[in-house]
Amino acid sequence: MTLRLTVAQALVRFLANQYSERDGVEQRFFPGCFGIFGHGNVAGVAQALLEAHSTGIDLPYHLARNEQGMVHAAVGYARMRNRLQAMACTASIGPGSTNMLTGAALATTNRIPVLLLPSDVFATRVASPVLQELEDPRTYDVSVNDPFRPLSRFFDRIWRPEQLPSALLGAMRVLTDPAETGAVTIALPQDVQAEAHDWPDELFAKRVWHIGRPVPEPAALARAVEIIRSAQRPLLVAGGGVHYSEATEALRHFAEATGIPVADTQAGKGALLWDHPQAVGGVGSTGSPVANALARDADVVIGVGTRYSDFTTASRTAFQAPDVRFVNLNVAAFDAAKHAGEMLVADARVGLEALTAALEGHSVADTGYAAHREEWNRVVDEAVHLGHGPLPAQTEVLGALNEEMHATDVVVQAAGSMPGDLQMLWRARDAKQYHVEYAYSCMGYEIAGALGIKMAAPDREVFALVGDGSYLMMAQELVTAVSEGIKLNLVIVQNHGFASIGSLSESLGSQRFGTAYRYRNPDTGLLDGGRLPVDLAANAESLGADVIRVRTIGEFRDAIARSRASERTTAIHIETDPLAPVPSSESWWDVPVSEVAQLESTRQARKSYEASKAAQRPLLGPLIGRNER
Repeated sequence: MTLRLTVAQALVRFLANQYSERDGVEQRFFPGCFGIFGHGNVAGVAQALLEAHSTGIDLPYHLARNEQGMVHAAVGYARMRNRLQAMACTASIGPGSTNMLTGAALATTNRIPVLLLPSDVFATRVASPVLQELEDPRTYDVSVNDPFRPLSRFFDRIWRPEQLPSALLGAMRVLTDPAETGAVTIALPQDVQAEAHDWPDELFAKRVWHIGRPVPEPAALARAVEIIRSAQRPLLVAGGGVHYSEATEALRHFAEATGIPVADTQAGKGALLWDHPQAVGGVGSTGSPVANALARDADVVIGVGTRYSDFTTASRTAFQAPDVRFVNLNVAAFDAAKHAGEMLVADARVGLEALTAALEGHSVADTGYAAHREEWNRVVDEAVHLGHGPLPAQTEVLGALNEEMHATDVVVQAAGSMPGDLQMLWRARDAKQYHVEYAYSCMGYEIAGALGIKMAAPDREVFALVGDGSYLMMAQELVTAVSEGIKLNLVIVQNHGFASIGSLSESLGSQRFGTAYRYRNPDTGLLDGGRLPVDLAANAESLGADVIRVRTIGEFRDAIARSRASERTTAIHIETDPLAPVPSSESWWDVPVSEVAQLESTRQARKSYEASKAAQRPLLGPLIGRNER
């Protein structure tokens, strides 16, 4: 039997019948589709979604306001659902589709599944060049969608209807593969979208994609256990893979059974709750001095579900023991092989359970980090109750929010100075409370990501933390939240520029150049005049949000309660001092400084840079047996 449908209609019908299953729990893989329609998809995918709704095919459509924003929302949704569900995103030809490129990069960098459906040029070329078509004089088969290729884990373009089934199956294979997932792109020429074809019934049958839990290879497990048993100063680094595999309990059992302290990455925060006696905080450039002190001395580092970004390794200066070895438990061999580690390629939960069983009876000696941990908690308490004035410090805002939020609430952040402050200071009381996108650290993710998170977890209160830089990058999805009746809590921290880059600029000898929102000064010719009269609260109100303006931390606490009690999207606006102090992570991040300069500030920064860079390690294996010179 066959059905005569357009390519777009067949696509929608297929997506509506895809399911995922893990541990016996089955759910629809695509709970909906974000989209913005234009001449590339209004007669194709748009018509198909409308027809699906009218004929009872369940693939809800959500109108977004920015194509990049809708991909961010899809990423927030999929991450909150531990990658067991994903959203599709459709856009019109040309700029509508290329606006999704940043979202594709973010999804793939973060290893989060999202299906992108960019519209494309005419396959027939009958009217070429069409509006918004890129003409490449070397070939006629390149379009503006080709940049999606390196940004996607799977890419295909449907030149003919017959190509659709294999492309869809290939897309689902990657979307549901924990080791390979990321952005998946199926480019849809606008004429092909509307072209009819006879499709086999089996294409639209319910299809369940089983997401397995790969077990560790016995010999690899034995090698990993031998290394861990030999360790005198082991440290476990928990990454996002712990969350995605729902391995938080397995991690806790492992830590308690072995006595090994647990540090975390930005994506792994909350894998072991902050008040657990073996939780030592974030590791790396914006981590805690406790974790970083343990990292410097560790002779074995057990990485679980981490990709070892430069922030996690402090640009390869975090691990300084000459004989340090790595045991890497990761579902992706690509990450398990990093730092010449012992590769334990397996699901994080299954792998941790196997390690715990194999290490039965083994426990490491207390290295005395409890006192250091207690001292660091005192420093955090001081930072979040600083009493800074006349404007409050950002650390006080974060501390008050942390204390006023419920354990099951979610804080969302992505860029600027806040991710660093959050990793150092935030005390996660639930595995899903902390949601910081820091693999791509994309300004503008916060509000759009919060929208997707709230859609994925409607019973949780979601607080999007956004500085003025990120707010001005992308606030449009506030309109989507309002139109959908999806309640968000927004905290706008007004600091009149790019506070994070301002501080970084100063440390690199660039004197905060070009990092503040100012009028151009006719006397200097620079943007160092008076502050711009930008009213972010008024802007949020114009987009449909209720707004609460506060000046003090006491007022801010009251506003959090009011926002929580409201059924409408609410923005809290507070101004902070971008120069207020922040505790040190006692770590480093490699940002090159000009090797030659006329500015004395830059020359001094270069000296500091060279001193720090001397501690970088290639991390190619232990230096056992090295001839000392």
